[in-house]
Amino acid sequence: MSFISCGNGNAADTSNSNAVSTYTSGGNYKRISQTPDPNRKLENLDVKLKIEGMPNGTFYLMGIFAEQYFLVDSLRPVNGVVHFKRDEPVTPGLYYALYPDRSTAIQMIIDADQSFTLSTVDGDIVNSMKVNGSKETEMLYESMKFELGMQPEFNRVGAAFQNLQVGSAEHNALIEEQKQLMDKKVAHLESMFRKDPKSLFTAFKEAGQNPNIKYDFETNGSLSTAYLAELKKEYWTNTNFDDPRLMRTPVISNKLEKYYGSIMPQQPDSIKKYTDILINQCLNNDEYYKYFVNWITLKYEPTKTSLMDAEAVFVHMIQNYFTKERAFWQDTVQTYGIQMRAYEMASSLVGQVGPNVTADGIDGKTYSINDIKTPYIIVYMWNPECEHCAEQTPKLVDLYNNQSPKEFEVYGIAVNTEDDKWRDAVKKYGMPWISVFDPTNKAIYAKYYVDNTPELYILNPERKIIGKNLKVNQVYTIIDRDKEKRGN
Repeated sequence: MSFISCGNGNAADTSNSNAVSTYTSGGNYKRISQTPDPNRKLENLDVKLKIEGMPNGTFYLMGIFAEQYFLVDSLRPVNGVVHFKRDEPVTPGLYYALYPDRSTAIQMIIDADQSFTLSTVDGDIVNSMKVNGSKETEMLYESMKFELGMQPEFNRVGAAFQNLQVGSAEHNALIEEQKQLMDKKVAHLESMFRKDPKSLFTAFKEAGQNPNIKYDFETNGSLSTAYLAELKKEYWTNTNFDDPRLMRTPVISNKLEKYYGSIMPQQPDSIKKYTDILINQCLNNDEYYKYFVNWITLKYEPTKTSLMDAEAVFVHMIQNYFTKERAFWQDTVQTYGIQMRAYEMASSLVGQVGPNVTADGIDGKTYSINDIKTPYIIVYMWNPECEHCAEQTPKLVDLYNNQSPKEFEVYGIAVNTEDDKWRDAVKKYGMPWISVFDPTNKAIYAKYYVDNTPELYILNPERKIIGKNLKVNQVYTIIDRDKEKRGN
């Protein structure tokens, strides 16, 4: 379910791609939020919503877990009041009273105080909001009003950056002005945090702030490598992983999206390194652990990402976190199945020596990858009835025939087919390279992983895998890049 919230849509700075970091040095941040007493008494839900100019129709009380919204209650106003009431408490978190047409969602923080009244005016939800009985929600709207009041100044400064040269006097002056605005905003928030460090408001808003790292730019205006490296390191510093309430706000899922979407370099080694650092912070919290492990693994599931070697991340996640000891939410059969899939991928990751394959060729002779003498080898996994193979195979034939001098050999492996179909296709395409087929699949099992055919791997002179999941038009890009590294 998607909808538009009033004010700041997620009430967290991580939802705003233009949010600006504070300007002190990283690594010294002392988190203010504290974990509340898990045994504190929760009131039964009793929330009254009064709106001047209230629209007709059914209102919906929505909760959230990670990025999934769920319906708590739905009802129509009676005598101008929407009254959400239960004989039990709801789980603490951020909730939304959703308009009948789903155009507006009125935010509220529900923790121990679950009996309160919200009064406001349609069309001016935030500035007109009055809260009676919920300190958490009162703090939420105080911060939202403050940020709305500052927004014109942030917009003015942001617009003034357009077309300015990085490092110019005008650019530096705007950086300083932006810094002063952020200092004012952060000081206001931190003063609120210190008033009630155990509140969900504090945990939620503090987690949503960017780390305290000074901006550093390259000459082209992009953020510097040093800044991004520090940002990766400090990104989760102000998130309290001992507080389960945060999972019932959008802040955790928003931070994950930003971390892996725009901060993390899309390189398997970096992804694995910083993922381990993140997950190690929440090994003792089952909800965070399960969510992070599943979210990251699904993001880099090989069929769902354009990352060249997504299998490297996927295998790392499965082998380290989807074990029978750690994947407590799965039964042993599910764990075994996903472990076997990772095992099948593990031998053909970029940077590893490509495994040898020995199989019978179309002439009845036996051929091995390790016997090939050309500097580079293309391992081409294909199927005679595959549409994409019909598109890519003729291109590979042309590329092969036009080599001068010959730099690569192709070791073509037919998969999931029958002997006569393989032979007919080899003749049809005029494949000039080594073509093999093993109807038992024993020769290739757990060696070169194939998600979808055709699958194209490139091995360099040391027979290390330097490219995979490639199209034919990318072959020389990968080979030339490897030759440059060698100084050829």
